[in-house]
Amino acid sequence: MASHQQPAVHQRPLQQDWANREYVEVITGSIKKITDFLNSFDTSCRSRLAVLNQKLTELERRVEYIEARIAQNETLSENHIEEIEIGSENFV
Repeated sequence: MASHQQPAVHQRPLQQDWANREYVEVITGSIKKITDFLNSFDTSCRSRLAVLNQKLTELERRVEYIEARIAQNETLSENHIEEIEIGSENFV
């Protein structure tokens, strides 16, 4: 009987070891999936932010161009008004 108890006693730690290995494998697989998702999410976000940055840069250029045109028109209008005022003084 003593010889029958020996294998059972040795099998418990062995079964526990396999159970622990399976658990570790499941956890490792889950961590890999999470890591893959986060890397994919990071790549996606960086790509979208790059596109958004390009669009914002284009809009900033357009705004600067429009502001320059408005400033130029205001300057031209002021010069035109001054010319008209100077011209009207000559007729007086």
